Amino acid sequence: MRIAVPNKGRLHEPTVELLDRAGLAIENGAARKLYAETVDPDVTILFARAADIPEYVDDGAAEVGITGLDQARESGCELTELLDLEFGRCRLVLAAPEDGDITEPAQLAGKKVATEFPRITRAYFDEKGIDTQIVEVTGATELTPHVDMADAIVDITSTGTTLAVNRLSIIDEVLSSSVRLFGDPDHTDDEKVAQLVTALESVLAAAGKRYLMMNVAEAHLDAVRDVIPGLGGPTVMDVAGSDDVAVHVVVDERNVFEVINDLKRVGATGILVTEIERLVE
Repeated sequence: MRIAVPNKGRLHEPTVELLDRAGLAIENGAARKLYAETVDPDVTILFARAADIPEYVDDGAAEVGITGLDQARESGCELTELLDLEFGRCRLVLAAPEDGDITEPAQLAGKKVATEFPRITRAYFDEKGIDTQIVEVTGATELTPHVDMADAIVDITSTGTTLAVNRLSIIDEVLSSSVRLFGDPDHTDDEKVAQLVTALESVLAAAGKRYLMMNVAEAHLDAVRDVIPGLGGPTVMDVAGSDDVAVHVVVDERNVFEVINDLKRVGATGILVTEIERLVE
């Protein structure tokens, strides 16, 4: 199986780290290489521009690819979305000069909209029944309204800071995007693809979770259960040579501080907190 991943930019490192945590560490992946092996001899990494990955998957160069939803939509390729990988979040927004007269999409009828995403932008305006002229640019989109190239723009934003610096106000959200795992429809049922989805799901499921282990006197067990219902309830095991039992449970990371204090209050001892690398539910 070949996995197409971003070769550089803000999506490269998070993608490589995610694959590593999923058990697919990349080997011999030196800079500028187009291919790399993984610890699984049946899985190969193909490095490509994030914008090109949908085409690589659609053309059969890779069975699956990891890239942003915005890139997949703009490509127009017929891909199957297999999993939201929950990073690289951003928005594709419609924006216009903050001191101008345009405050809603309908006012752009017959006007120009500049964007690096002409396919997505055209679909957005077609859905609203608004006839606009799409001006395709390859960079510096924010400048186009200020040099009379366009009346508004459709562009990517994460925080809105760049738009504000360029005196642009958001009028509407065109698309909410994040990095996804996409597959060739002809290969989505392949065993190796299913294994990859399960591995990545296990990493995502473990995010924000902690594994708690402790000793508890049987007399206090019900009180402990009330404190930490956990993921499907705690696991309780006998401790050899002791009247105590060992209790293991998965809890949300944001609750750990409070839960530990509650556990001590109801009699738990030897409390150990560890990170969880993967969680198969």
